[in-house]
Amino acid sequence: MSALTADQTGRGGRPANATATTVENPPHPAVPRQPTPRGPATAEAAPSTTASTEPARSATVSAEPASSTTASEKSAPPTTGSAEPAPSTTTPEKPEPSATAPEKPAPPSPLTDHPATPRPTVTAVTTALAHRTTETDVFPARWTRISDTRFRFTAHWPAAHPFFGPVDDRHQDPMIVGETLRQASMVLAHAEFGAPADTHFVMWDLTVSVDPAALLLADAAEPVEFDVVCSEIRRRGRGLRSMRTTMEFRRAGRFVARGTGSTGCTPPRAYRRLRADRLNAWNTPVPLLAGIAPHAAGRSRAEDVVLAPADRPGVWNLRVDTGHPVLFPRPNDHVPGMVLFEAARQAATAASGLRPFLPATLTAEFAQYAELHSPCRIETEVFDDHPGEVTVRVSGRQDGASVFTASLTSARPARVRSLS
Repeated sequence: MSALTADQTGRGGRPANATATTVENPPHPAVPRQPTPRGPATAEAAPSTTASTEPARSATVSAEPASSTTASEKSAPPTTGSAEPAPSTTTPEKPEPSATAPEKPAPPSPLTDHPATPRPTVTAVTTALAHRTTETDVFPARWTRISDTRFRFTAHWPAAHPFFGPVDDRHQDPMIVGETLRQASMVLAHAEFGAPADTHFVMWDLTVSVDPAALLLADAAEPVEFDVVCSEIRRRGRGLRSMRTTMEFRRAGRFVARGTGSTGCTPPRAYRRLRADRLNAWNTPVPLLAGIAPHAAGRSRAEDVVLAPADRPGVWNLRVDTGHPVLFPRPNDHVPGMVLFEAARQAATAASGLRPFLPATLTAEFAQYAELHSPCRIETEVFDDHPGEVTVRVSGRQDGASVFTASLTSARPARVRSLS
């Protein structure tokens, strides 16, 4: 893995788990929108036709939650205008599922190849759109609009990255798929569906299926193409309240992965109401705990470990380093979803004993924000009922309540019989 760049080391910046001076989501330039193509109107309300002049932000997978979510990180859930009752301060509002199933990813389209059809406009992904602070942490590179709800992206997954680096001497990190999905969802929310630049995001759920054999380091120089279908679109005026994105990833025409996630959007004023008693939590985070051995967590560097020892096997405490340059690119008032994604993978690695743990499937659902000021326990169950694979179920609990659940399945390497 390559060394951290100068702006990723954190030297001279925020120390781990110390007082910050601003809350996540500093102002960014207004985000551009793609022009609406000619054609029949869709059932969804049309996105705003003017660029937002409001200020930007994050699993969620905040993922960031915020993760989705977060997301950027899992940041904030959908909520309604001030006329509605004030939402809970701990559990974000989750949108009802759509009655219609999500569309399948777009098949190869003649729109970009037919000589009589003008080529669609190609738009570059910026750090502001992806809610990242450095270009090396942005994986989607550019996109084109196929229709009002279908888009085609190009991404680059580097062979070396300070955090999403190789997991062994052959494979890229499968978690980069979920992070790319999270970033692309926020890009489209801003640039295609009118979410203002200061919107807070939360990712409610994430499902990813990966072919680890297609994630080879030898192919890292090859760009990744992926189709995106947006469904379950709910509007807030001319902006966006929530939507689901479904994506299929290919490299040199070969299937790599597919994934889907539901993303919620919350305006700053509603977010302040929702998080009124938590916005100062970044001033009082739990102390930075000593992590477990990097090898046990499937990491090569101690600073990337997000688990700390607990009181019994199969259980860990969440280790939150608010000074980590990738997991906490800017101050936040809760634990980003990306940290919870990574905690699930590291817990699956430690509980199963597989090195590396290459998840072929990963599902996660988020019940509420993981707060910075309270300890969070990570618990696991290991299932090896099916020959050749192992599944680990992971749950995060805080103050007696569920924060998230996840399930990860990896192939178990075949045992080589000794000839001696």
